[in-house]
Formats: sequence, structure tokens, C-alpha cells
Amino acid sequence: MVEPDTIKLDQFLKVVGIAQTGGQAKLLIQAGEVKVNGTVETRRGRKLALGDRVSTMGDTFKVEPATLHPPSLDD
Repeated sequence: MVEPDTIKLDQFLKVVGIAQTGGQAKLLIQAGEVKVNGTVETRRGRKLALGDRVSTMGDTFKVEPATLHPPSLDD
């Protein structure tokens, strides 16, 4: 069952446009290039919740409702 107010780290990186594919997100995470709330995170399945901050490549993104529930491509 998927928790409604969480998103996995690799999915979040795709939603915000840092990674085009899950593979790119995986490599970035495994290389230690991603921080969650100021701490390096190497688990791509790390669940993010509202208010978490993800930093990578000089940018910081906050987990907000729109990133938890992005519109589908069919909308």
C-alpha cells in the first residue's frame, strides 16, 4: 500500500526535473550527490514527506503537495 503523503526520493528527483529517468536518479543518489534535510542520502527508496528538503547540484527543493501528487501525463 502506498502512503498518500510520501514520495520516494528517486521519484521526487524526476518530478522536480533533476533526473529524466529512474536510472539517472539512482546514479545521482548512489554517488552521494543528494542530501535530504542536510544529510547525504544514498537510498533511492527513501520516503519523503511534506516539508522535507532535498538538495542536489546546487539546488534545494521542498516536498510540497504538488510534488507528492503530480498530474498524470493524461490530464
